[in-house]
Amino acid sequence: MLHAHLTTLNAVSLVLDTFKAQGLPSEALLAGSGICAADLSRADTRITTNQEMRVCANAVALRRDVGLVLGRQMHVSAYGMLGYALLTSATFGDALRLALRYPALLGTLFKLSLEADGERIWFTAADYRETPAMQMFNVELCLASLKVICDDLLGQPLALLGARFEYSAPDYRARYSECFACPLQFDAGTNAFAFDKRWLDQPLPLADAVTHQAMAERCRKQNLEFTGRQAWLGRIRQLLTSQLGAAPGIEGLAAQMNCSPRTLRRHLHDLGCSYQELLDELRFERAKQWLAADELPIYRIAEQLGFSETASFRHAFVRWSGVAPSQFRA
Repeated sequence: MLHAHLTTLNAVSLVLDTFKAQGLPSEALLAGSGICAADLSRADTRITTNQEMRVCANAVALRRDVGLVLGRQMHVSAYGMLGYALLTSATFGDALRLALRYPALLGTLFKLSLEADGERIWFTAADYRETPAMQMFNVELCLASLKVICDDLLGQPLALLGARFEYSAPDYRARYSECFACPLQFDAGTNAFAFDKRWLDQPLPLADAVTHQAMAERCRKQNLEFTGRQAWLGRIRQLLTSQLGAAPGIEGLAAQMNCSPRTLRRHLHDLGCSYQELLDELRFERAKQWLAADELPIYRIAEQLGFSETASFRHAFVRWSGVAPSQFRA
């Protein structure tokens, strides 16, 4: 099954704001993502990680170190109720353990963990399963933002003892020292940064038991709703993926989901997408896979994806990616 995870607009909004200062219109960054300006004005909009990664890929093409740039801007306040629950925790360790309990609310693409290593604790980001070409960007964004969150929680910079990255050092390695003021190791076995374990018992300056309890309970309910939405969306995507050659339409899909077309439209609207946007995203993903495999001619790919004419597929692919299928394959 293709990407079924939902996330917030935090990263996308940051990308747009970062490049806006350079005079770059948002349309160039949103190209191929299916996200429109109206979506950005709705605080509760949820997008798929695939849509998020499309915007981020557009950003990386313009600036390779943008993962570090964005990560340093992702403060704890960007995480809504979860952010408040973390800030009002009793200790630093309590806050980190709470964050790990709700990865869906963090919007992370990694399995996060705290690994004890003698007197050190390694804050580790592992199990990345998304687009390989975007791994470095996502590690940079994840670890840089986690470091900023740690600093925000403590009200002072968290002193790091080391940082590790699974990939080779990029040509902008010097920028890493701005985010991680510690010894750096590349081509390592994990992606992580380390700090003294005594920090875990550090009381937080904004600790408030009453507010924390209320926020933690709201996070629990939001997480249940959010993960339920993900499971529901995952089922829709699974059904559509198996029928790309003859899409069932909104009425047919609603029948397969045992609900009315109106209910299906409402649920999709609440998730910040539409039937056509989902179908286009799945077709785009499958088209990229088949074009990369270089086994099927383009006209056959068009047929397999339910396009009556090759020209229609070409137009759609240009709309999704900005290039023609033949250029993508080349």
